[in-house]
Amino acid sequence: MSSQSVKTQKQDAENHSIIKSKSMSSRQTKTAVRHPPVYRMASKRGLKTCENSLERMPPEIILKILSYLDAGSLFCISFVNKLFHELSNSNSMWYQFYIREHTKKKKANQEDHMAGVQERPKGYWRNTFFKEIAGLNVNKWRKKLKRIDPYSGLPHHTEEVLRSLCITWEITVTDGRGRRSTFEQSHASFSSTAVFVFWGAVSWPPFNQLTSLELRGVSRVPLDCPAPYRPGWKSDMSKIKLQGEHSELCVADKIVKMLYVGQGVTLGFWQDQCGIAFVIVNLHNHRLVERSLHASVSPCTATGVSALFDDVDPEYGLHGYSAYIELHNTVRVIMSDRFSQLFCRRDQISNGYLPLEVISENNRSLNTQLVGDVSLPWRTEALHGTIKDCCMINLTVWDEAKQPFWCVSAPVVMTKANQDTVSYDFGGERFSILYQDSEGRVEMRLKQMEYKEQYFVVNLVIYISVAKVNKHFGRDY
Repeated sequence: MSSQSVKTQKQDAENHSIIKSKSMSSRQTKTAVRHPPVYRMASKRGLKTCENSLERMPPEIILKILSYLDAGSLFCISFVNKLFHELSNSNSMWYQFYIREHTKKKKANQEDHMAGVQERPKGYWRNTFFKEIAGLNVNKWRKKLKRIDPYSGLPHHTEEVLRSLCITWEITVTDGRGRRSTFEQSHASFSSTAVFVFWGAVSWPPFNQLTSLELRGVSRVPLDCPAPYRPGWKSDMSKIKLQGEHSELCVADKIVKMLYVGQGVTLGFWQDQCGIAFVIVNLHNHRLVERSLHASVSPCTATGVSALFDDVDPEYGLHGYSAYIELHNTVRVIMSDRFSQLFCRRDQISNGYLPLEVISENNRSLNTQLVGDVSLPWRTEALHGTIKDCCMINLTVWDEAKQPFWCVSAPVVMTKANQDTVSYDFGGERFSILYQDSEGRVEMRLKQMEYKEQYFVVNLVIYISVAKVNKHFGRDY
């Protein structure tokens, strides 16, 4: 065979090999385009199976799995989807939680309740369990509040009950466009007659855009789950219109100034920006637990029913009053005292008020000393300071039946008074503290010792509205 023919055969073989390889490559490409790799299909199928495995399970099996959860986890899982929300509200599971909690406090006969477990509407035993662990369906805290402090005349265990019920307070502000912002309290301090609640670690909206402020009491169930998801109850305690002429500037220092807007609510503003720096709320202890749990409870009415008319006593409603007054700040009590047998004669009624003289300058034995200076410490997330000549007043006035008649808890300012009289007992300056609302007013006169820088209350008069007295006692003074 010639060399030329051999070369031709080799060349034909190489061309055939090239054509065959191109043909195979083209087939593989088409196959890859038409049919995805097997592992991708398996991955998608596995993911889909993982997502729907629980939903494809029978409800009885899911309920069995959920029965191993604690109360906090069972409540949180109800937010996953509609299926879990419906299954997690099972009366049978929540009934078991209720029985365990109820047995801790009182031996319960389970057979008495078992007959009606499934007959109850959905969520009944869950809500009953929440009330059980929150202490809202027992009278234990009511019994504690029946123990009265003989000095202040108010419930002795108010702070203990508030803490045991996990009661806090929150503020909701509304702007002109209807947008609402809610803020939880920063901290609270307690005295024998009031609670001092503080909001200082939040970023408030501009004050000139706000139209109203609402105060609510919040009681959350102590479940083992994140605080924002804990169930609870809210009670509307007060609502205040912010843009109005009723607001009064209390006092200021170099950093902040304070504005009292009524109902125990005080706003602190930055001096240079006029933005809200903090909010202070004073809550009187009278019926505070009930007001923080139930919105229908009025803040400071004695019994909600007018006293019966006594036709034997022509001066009914003018005598038999008692009063407890306290000046304090967040750190200490500045002054506290109790006074009894307060009265007013008919000829002393003037300008729509009944004056009850508590301390008179003519009776030096009743002069009360203030402990320390009159000041109000404040604190925000970044700054803190002290406002001079400002404190909180807590006043409780009882009627003849020993029922709280007028309750006050608000900020007051000490100002210099005119030196209209000469006193040889006190060589220092003279000051006054005034408070007034729709139900009455308080006038307090103080004198300062020249060398020891001590203050003495030398005159104190409580003025009660005649309209309030007439409504309560059924009279027409």
